[in-house]
Amino acid sequence: MRAKIVGTKERPRLSVFRSNRCLYVQLIDDARGETLISASTRGKKGTQANNVGTMLGKLLAEKAKEAGIKTVVLDRGKYAYHGKVKALAEALRENGIKI
Repeated sequence: MRAKIVGTKERPRLSVFRSNRCLYVQLIDDARGETLISASTRGKKGTQANNVGTMLGKLLAEKAKEAGIKTVVLDRGKYAYHGKVKALAEALRENGIKI
């Protein structure tokens, strides 16, 4: 999956990683090999299973808007597009980030 997805500075790759407890996301510029923005639920209070993706999507959208990023490429990795990953993507769309 990741071999086909490439991010640029104007349209970075949104990499998603889920652990048993936390959800981590990064906006990556593959051309330069650097992480532009990152966010996670690690250490956050009130991260219930049903709202983790939504909360993290809103947080990432705010950071992306501050950095001037309006569109991203979703790299969900090995995770299916449902549950937390779907909630994350929908929250980004609702807050003005085009996927």
